[in-house]
Amino acid sequence: MKLDKRSIALLSLSAALAHNCLWGLGLAKAQQSTDFNTPVTEFPAVPQTPGNYILGAGDQIAVVVFGYEEFTGARVVLPDGTMPFPFLGSIQAAGKTVDDLSNEITQGLNAYLVNPVVNVSLTALRPVVVDVAGEVYRPGPVQLSSLTTAETQLNVDARITQATTTPTLSSALVAAGGIRRTADITSVIVRRQLPGGEVQDISVNLWDSISNAGQGNNLVLRDGDAIFVPRALADAEIDPALVASSSIAPDNVRVRVIGEGVVQPGEVQVQPNSSVSGAIAAAGGPNADAALGEVRLVRLAENGQVEEQKVDLSSLVDTYQIQDGDVILVPKKGYLVGIDTVGRALTPLLGPFGAIINLFNLFDDN
Repeated sequence: MKLDKRSIALLSLSAALAHNCLWGLGLAKAQQSTDFNTPVTEFPAVPQTPGNYILGAGDQIAVVVFGYEEFTGARVVLPDGTMPFPFLGSIQAAGKTVDDLSNEITQGLNAYLVNPVVNVSLTALRPVVVDVAGEVYRPGPVQLSSLTTAETQLNVDARITQATTTPTLSSALVAAGGIRRTADITSVIVRRQLPGGEVQDISVNLWDSISNAGQGNNLVLRDGDAIFVPRALADAEIDPALVASSSIAPDNVRVRVIGEGVVQPGEVQVQPNSSVSGAIAAAGGPNADAALGEVRLVRLAENGQVEEQKVDLSSLVDTYQIQDGDVILVPKKGYLVGIDTVGRALTPLLGPFGAIINLFNLFDDN
C-alpha cells in the first residue's frame, strides 16, 4: 500500500522532479547545499512571536518545502483547527507550535520524499480576545489586532525590513480605556489556560517598564488570557506623573471646573498629565474677576476623605497635576473659599441635597 501511494505521488510530481534528475540517491546531500542564487518564495514573517506561541484558528502560516514548489505556499488554520496539506490531508495545527507543525509535516512527507527540508513560519497572527478586569476605565473583553505590518516584502532581490508588533499587555490595557489612577501596575496578573487544562498566573510589573524607559516585561498575550489590574495600596511607590505620561494611561481624564472666576464652568476632558491651569484653560480660562491666588483643588482620596488644596496661580507657576475626578474651584475676587464654598457652588447643579460626596459621584461611569 505504501509503495502504491509513493508511485502515485512520484507520478504527480514527475514534471517538477525533471530538473532534479541528477539528485537520485544523493538527494539528501544536494538539499543540504542550497543555491542562494536561486529565487526562493518568501512570505512576511512575525519576528517578535515567541517560539512557544500556540497556533489556533485564524493563524496564517507559510510552509516552504525546499526544492518542491508543489508543497510550498500560504496556509490558514481553519475554524476546526486543521490545515489542509497536499498528500497529507487535514493536519491538526491548533494547539501546536510552529516547530511542532514543521516536524509533523516533515515526518508525513518522509513517505513520499527523501529527507524533505521543511520550514514553517507565521505570517499573520489570529485576532486575540482577552478579558480585562480591575482598575481600568472600560473593563471587559477586548479584541486586539495581533499583527501590524508596516511593509510587506516578497522580492528576494530587494529586501525591506518589516516593522511588526504583537498583542501585548500594555496594548490590552489601552484597549480597555487605560488604567485608573488607583491601579497597582507593579503586580498585574495575567491568567493563562495552558494545554492539558492547567492554569498559569503570571505577575507582570509594568512599573519597571515605565520607570526604566521600556526595558521591563511587556508580556505577549495569547487568545483567552484574563487580565486583572489590582487596586494600589496607599503607600505604593509609583510616580503618578510618570504613569500619566505613559502609553497605558487613558487618553483623557474628566475634571470639573467650577466657580465664578472661570469663563465656561463645567466638566472638561484633558490629558492625564495636565496641570490645574491646563484644566482651567480647557474651561475657557479665567475671567477678569478670577482670584487666581485663591484657586482650590478638591480631590477624593483613596481613604474616602475629601482633600482640599490651595493653588496659587497668580505667580504663573503651576506644578499641580490633576487626576481623574478632581474638582477645581476658581472663585471671584473677594470670596472666602473652602469646602462649604465648593458645596454652595455646586448646589445649582446637584440640587438642595448636593452633599460634597455627590460631587465625585458625577464622575461614576454609567
